[in-house]
Amino acid sequence: MSQQEEFFEFINDGYATKGDYIELGAAMLGEETVTNAIVKIPLKTLNRHGLIAGATGTGKTKTLQVLAETLSDKGIPVLLMDIKGDLSGLAQPSPGHPKIDERHAKIGFPFEAKKFPIEVLSISEQNGTRMRATVSEFGPVLLSRILDLSEVQQGIVAIIFKYCDDNKLPLLDIKDFKKVLQFITDEGKEEIKKEYGRISSSSTGAILRKIIEIEQQGGDLFFGEKSFDVEDLTRIDENGRGIISVLRLTDIQDKPKLFSTFMMQLLAEVYETFPEQGDSGRPELVIFIDEAHLVFEEASKALLNQIESIVKLIRSKGIGLYFVTQNPNDVPEDVLAQLGLKIQHALRAFTAKDRKAIKLAAENYPSSEFYDTKEVLTQLGIGEAFVSVLNEKGIPTPLARTMLRAPMSRMDVLTDSELTTVINNSKLIHKYNQELDRESAYEMLNSKIEKINLAEEKAIKAEADEKERKRNQKSSSRSYTRKSTRINPIVKVLTSATFIRAVFGILKKVIK
Repeated sequence: MSQQEEFFEFINDGYATKGDYIELGAAMLGEETVTNAIVKIPLKTLNRHGLIAGATGTGKTKTLQVLAETLSDKGIPVLLMDIKGDLSGLAQPSPGHPKIDERHAKIGFPFEAKKFPIEVLSISEQNGTRMRATVSEFGPVLLSRILDLSEVQQGIVAIIFKYCDDNKLPLLDIKDFKKVLQFITDEGKEEIKKEYGRISSSSTGAILRKIIEIEQQGGDLFFGEKSFDVEDLTRIDENGRGIISVLRLTDIQDKPKLFSTFMMQLLAEVYETFPEQGDSGRPELVIFIDEAHLVFEEASKALLNQIESIVKLIRSKGIGLYFVTQNPNDVPEDVLAQLGLKIQHALRAFTAKDRKAIKLAAENYPSSEFYDTKEVLTQLGIGEAFVSVLNEKGIPTPLARTMLRAPMSRMDVLTDSELTTVINNSKLIHKYNQELDRESAYEMLNSKIEKINLAEEKAIKAEADEKERKRNQKSSSRSYTRKSTRINPIVKVLTSATFIRAVFGILKKVIK
């Protein structure tokens, strides 16, 4: 048996599957593609999460596109984070190319061009169906972890949520949260102290600064109503294909705090909403997080622990998470250990640090008698990758240098008119793009503060009126006293000693 025949048998045995699967491409021996040595991913293990890594320009995004297409064809909905803005082309078929046909001839199955059902989503001012969440939906624990608050500050956030619950004050958007912070520091300070204990104004100030940081990155657009129902990510079209939700994030590459905030809320909401699936044989939803380092690079230890917990637990809900990044080292080790599927595109060794990273990356993959993994990692061509997945028994498959299939849809963005058509045809846009600003904590507390101020003004006026009344009463009393004790001038003359002596003198003369 030749080495190629031995390799062919090795790959076919290693990637054999009894259940349904998707095809990634064909394994390569050296620089040669071994036709029909198909590298497959069992649908059963797609909720075991995965990693797509590689240097810029090596084909990560196209691999993501291929996975989204094949999943959609199997009736599995997909959510893509489109950081670079080049995934909207899924809505149009590939124009084809002789090199694509040549690639597929080597792989062993023909190329088919087709378009896929997509939903364009947005958490910013970009066009698309708006994804929002209320502050209340975050809850005090997750919000505190995202803000990286101290223990004391976390306690204050918990009090804010409790106070709002007790007083039926809806916490919907950032202005609601800021208003409550202001209220418990100023007008409501005594009320809060009486019911929940003393709150430090320096701590509320620190929380406010963290909130403003998110607000400046666009959080005021994300927080609010109408809240997005994550069940709408699991829709199937009339042809039985899973709808691919493309979340446009091109304008938040420099806003990691907002991105990580959104991702954590989304994953937490999915985990809370979706029922336990057990061993269903296929995922309910697959989420691809492009530029995954944005989630991790500014995350606190508490937030990283939260992410790790969600990654571990969410697969029982039938959710597959796939992190797309340049280097596997961008993903924390505890998270990386949870990723069953690994697709590694080429890495470049320009510096000593790069060479060290390549060595570490090679250690993430099973050893192979057919490859020097560390060496081949720098030699992979565009559209080639090392692949290792979990078989149906949960055992890693043999490492395979793989010639990946080409995307069936357009490998480019939609034109403005095409994008507008997709958005206008959305069945969700009218559901979520309404501007809602119902009465919430902001308005209610403003009303309460206004009543407090009005009551204080009335009390001050009443006190002033009372003082004025007493002053007038006292003045009137003094005036009456002076008036009542004053002697009439005539009476004064008639009763004076001089007048009496004069009268007696006159009488004496008359008598004589």
